[in-house]
This record gives sequence, C-alpha cells and structure tokens, in this order.
Amino acid sequence: MLVMISMHESMSKNAEQHALDRLGILRAVVEAGSFVGAGEALGLTQPAVSRAVSKLEERVGVRLFRRSARSISLTEEGRQFYESIAPHLRAIEEATSRAGAARANVRGTLRVNVDPGTAQFVLVPHLEPFFERHPELMVDLVVRDRLGDFVREGFDVAVRVGNPKPSALKARLLMKARIVTCASPVYLARHGTPRRPADIQQHRCVLMRDPSSSGHFPWEMVRGKKVVPLDVKGPLLVNQFGPMLAACLAGHGIAQLLDFHVKDLLADGKLVQLFPDWADETYPLYAYHHSAQHQSAKVRAFLDYLVSITKRA
Repeated sequence: MLVMISMHESMSKNAEQHALDRLGILRAVVEAGSFVGAGEALGLTQPAVSRAVSKLEERVGVRLFRRSARSISLTEEGRQFYESIAPHLRAIEEATSRAGAARANVRGTLRVNVDPGTAQFVLVPHLEPFFERHPELMVDLVVRDRLGDFVREGFDVAVRVGNPKPSALKARLLMKARIVTCASPVYLARHGTPRRPADIQQHRCVLMRDPSSSGHFPWEMVRGKKVVPLDVKGPLLVNQFGPMLAACLAGHGIAQLLDFHVKDLLADGKLVQLFPDWADETYPLYAYHHSAQHQSAKVRAFLDYLVSITKRA
C-alpha cells in the first residue's frame, strides 16, 4: 500500500511538472511567434515544442493556435487562456528568482539547534567575526539538550556532542574533543590528590546523567589501548556540562569534562587536570544539515565558519 501511495504521489508530481513545463513552452511560442523560435529560445527541437503544445491543447480541451505553413497565431480561446495564465507564470518566475537569490546570498534568518555546552564554550564566544562578515544574517539560536524534530521545527543546522544516530540528515564531524578529568585546587586541598586513576573511585565525583538510563554516564581512563573503568559516585547528578563545570569549580568533586570546556580554566589554574597522560578518550562534535543539493548560501557559510572555529578550539 505504501509503495502504491508513493508511486501515485510521484506520478502526480511529474504530471504537475509536465503541465508547468508546457505552460512555459506556450509562453515561449507566443513571444517568439513560431515553434522554431520557441525551440531555439528553450533549447528544444521544433517537433518537441509542437508536441508539448498539442498535449496542452488536449489537457485544456481547446485549440490554442491557428497553424499554417508560414505562421501561427492564437485563437480567441487561446488568447483568453494565455492572458489568464501569464500573470501566474510571471509570479512563478519572480518567486524562483527570489529563491535563487536567497540561495546565493548570505542573508535572512539561520535557525540553529545546539546543545548547551557547545553553545556556551564553542559557538557564542566566537560569533562576532561571523556577524561582521555577514551583516544581513540573523542567527536564531535554540539551545537545548535534545535535537528534537529537525525538519518539523524548521532548523537549518544543528550542532551536537555525541555520535550521530541514523537519519536522513547529513552529519559532518567538526572535532573530537578529549575528555579531561579535573578538580579544583579547593577540592584537592580538602580531600587530597589521587595518586593513580583507580584512586578516583574513593573521591566525590560530579556525575552527568545518561538520558538513555536512570543513572549516569560511565567513567573510564584511557591511555593508548589501555582502558581503566571506574566505579565512581558522588552527591550531585546533573544533565548539562554548565552546572557540572560550576560544581567542579566550587569544589564539590572531581568531574570529567570536554577539553574545550576547561582549556582556559586549566591555563589560569582555576582547575587542575588529573592524570593528563590518561586522557586519550574522545567525544565527537557533529554538525547536522540537509544534503548539499538543498543548501543555501547561509548554511554553507555557517558550516564553513563552524569548521574554522572548531579547528581553533
């Protein structure tokens, strides 16, 4: 049944496209005054133009042209029909032209779906050069944990941490962020510094909720091919990197964060990285978008800019 419905829809769309093509050929014939001239303007042969007009006459049920060996002219019914459709053909051309301009120019509104951590640490701090480059574009930034319905909600681009799930969207890998195990100097002064990775299991940890379960994401330390799973615990379970980072800075416990979240804080000494030689685990950051065939200039420009800023990050 679904196959039959799909075939019917495809046939209906093809019929609509053929009808529109024939109306365009009709206008070309009227403007050129001959089938030959219309064919030259459209890149078609004279017989192809003649067949298209005949099909259109069959469709509307009236004779549109008087034909002779030397010339053609609209019949009265043909003139009335052409005058009724000409404004609509012009409107279609204008709409097509506007759509083409929008596709070629970086302007309008770009609707972007992004997770909170990426918005806070990667995207928002680096948007100003993008706005300076494209002053006619506004970015409608929707920050939330889940992607949701990309198509129904009208998103142009999404930027999410984690491995992509199967979908019709294109997923473009932007970067692989290292998972960094951190603590604040305050916490380490109170509770001591673990001497080996397994010692972390004896400390308080700030945990990230796993949306696929009722618990938290598992912890592990990775060095090359060696993986040490950790059975961690702690009094605080959060669902976003922002609160996790704030809790870690406040001394509530050890946390595992992405390197671009904590790079500046580590450099300033506000956080301390534990076991930097056990930080080979990575987590990907992807951009999601429609296929390149349907990309507008604003989407292409934004994707290119994402690539540039994530390389720096």
